[in-house]
Amino acid sequence: MLDILVQPRRNAKAANRFLRQLIARFGQPRVIITDKLRSYIKPIRQLAPDADHRAHKGINNRIEGSHRPTRKREKLMGRFKSSRQAQRFLAAHDQINTVFRPRRYQLSAISYRHARTDAFGLWEDYAAEMAA
Repeated sequence: MLDILVQPRRNAKAANRFLRQLIARFGQPRVIITDKLRSYIKPIRQLAPDADHRAHKGINNRIEGSHRPTRKREKLMGRFKSSRQAQRFLAAHDQINTVFRPRRYQLSAISYRHARTDAFGLWEDYAAEMAA
């Protein structure tokens, strides 16, 4: 998952805004995987004409599954009061979450332990830097 943008609607205008942000930040994509929502088709054709657009329920399953920790955190917080609050929270915590929760299904046990050790070492360095 590259980024999260909280928006009230899932229409072509919202998809256009989100895709423009991602392309500006990460460059032109090679492949774009979305769910079967038809409002994604036109913005993807306009902004990333060379990208291979895959719209399929099964392919997108891993992406949809990655939102589960977000929904868990939201439930614990008692829901977000506004979309602005949700966006501020998710923008900060999503970056931290990707460091501390490596995708276990892609790693062997030893690699997973090393990734976690590296993440906590990084965190200790940041904490020491902030305290100084």
